[in-house]
Amino acid sequence: MAWLAHIFTRFAVKVSEWTGKPAIFVLALFSIILWGVTGPIFGYSDTWQLVINTSTTIVTFLMVFLLQNAQTRDTRAIQAKLNELILTSAAENRFIGIENLDEEDLKHLDRLVGKAAKRSENQHNGNVGESVERDRAIVAKSANKRKKRRVSRTASTRNQAGPAKS
Repeated sequence: MAWLAHIFTRFAVKVSEWTGKPAIFVLALFSIILWGVTGPIFGYSDTWQLVINTSTTIVTFLMVFLLQNAQTRDTRAIQAKLNELILTSAAENRFIGIENLDEEDLKHLDRLVGKAAKRSENQHNGNVGESVERDRAIVAKSANKRKKRRVSRTASTRNQAGPAKS
């Protein structure tokens, strides 16, 4: 099965590279223009319309999967590179894996980083280490609150389901 995934990956890469070229866009545009020009020849029939509708639907349907595959792999590769940069630099390791947070947590983290950047900008001569430690404490406190919310939600759904059987 791994060989099939490898073949699909290579195919998806080639197709996404190929379809991203300007010449392919021009070819697609030319195809639409040619279809439109042939309208009077075919009397704008239902079959004439069905040809373009069917062909564009099929191409779009297949391209969604190929492009999603390529985009997912690119995102993972970029994430791995960023994680490596974080690990090998003086950056804080707490940012590794934040792509798995939900939207609310990412917005909260973004606000914290924005505040830290503003403090750092305002305190050129101040002790930056203190603000970093303060931010770490805030993020840890926020993470604990989220964990408690998840635990309490899990506990409340268990209680609603009825008493546990022994």
